[in-house]
Amino acid sequence: MPKKSIVFAMLILSIALMYACSKNDDDAIAGETLVKFTIPSNFPAPAYNFEDNILTNAGFTLGKKLFYDARLSADKSVSCGSCHQQFAAFANLDHKVSHGVNNCQGKRNAPPLFNLVWQKAFFWDGGVKNIETSPLNAITDTCEMGTDIATIIAFLKNTAPYPELFRKAFGTAEINSQLLLKSITQFTAVLVSGNSKYDKVIRNEGAAFTATELAGYNLFKEKCSSCHTEPLFTDFSYRSNGLDLVSNDEGRANITGLSADLGTFRVPTLRNIEYTFPYMHDGRFYSLDEVLEHYNSGVKQAKNLDEKLKGGIALSAAEKEQIKAFLKTLTDNEFIKNTFYSES
Repeated sequence: MPKKSIVFAMLILSIALMYACSKNDDDAIAGETLVKFTIPSNFPAPAYNFEDNILTNAGFTLGKKLFYDARLSADKSVSCGSCHQQFAAFANLDHKVSHGVNNCQGKRNAPPLFNLVWQKAFFWDGGVKNIETSPLNAITDTCEMGTDIATIIAFLKNTAPYPELFRKAFGTAEINSQLLLKSITQFTAVLVSGNSKYDKVIRNEGAAFTATELAGYNLFKEKCSSCHTEPLFTDFSYRSNGLDLVSNDEGRANITGLSADLGTFRVPTLRNIEYTFPYMHDGRFYSLDEVLEHYNSGVKQAKNLDEKLKGGIALSAAEKEQIKAFLKTLTDNEFIKNTFYSES
């Protein structure tokens, strides 16, 4: 291995070990799995670290309980986990768009929740810049949880076992918005998906692509990777991919106020894409076949269409099957089925 590669690997390992350590390993009850945050060796350094939000078992446990507690919503029917389902890689398998309190339908598809610590902005339009404050959007949106922080704090202060859980997590029985958001982040920030077949091939861990998967990987690198950049399979940019001539959803323009951003949305990750349907910001496509055919023949020549999509992306029937075979190597079953992340 070249000297530079060895140095880089040692750097990544040292970062991983630093982040993996909780503030107090004694937090873990005997026999309990110790919560750790580990950076896959083929991943870059994350944008978020736990320096000001020290990861502990107690903090993670509290955050997970809050994530799955529907009582935090206005009508006690919706939790974060309602729209972010583990079996769908924490996306929303059963609705095209978010489905909130009082059966209210939102306007955008709920994105999957994993590898969030590598993001510098959140949601389809990048409207939130901090992972810790990102839950506020769902909490206050009238078509999601439909409530407010003050109401939630009052509930938590008067509902067992929350006062005790906050004391264990933060050393104080005080419950405030900062600690609430930090605890949820201790759960969501640990949701790392980086152990798919693709990862094992890249890391030389004994796996190998089939001939079809390898052909699909080569096609992907040729036709798709400029936007869906490895290893996170997104470059986090905002683009128009020609879904409509004129978008009904303002997209990124709602944040920037720029007409050039009308109908542009963040490039989504392709990891676990086998399970994160329906696809696109509005959930209009239910299959990878529909998505690939859109790029093959359905791209609308919108005024601000991304330059890379002018003329679409020509794909034969055989090429579509090869790309699909590769995309399925991005499925991380260990992550999706990890009961450590499941509702207790």
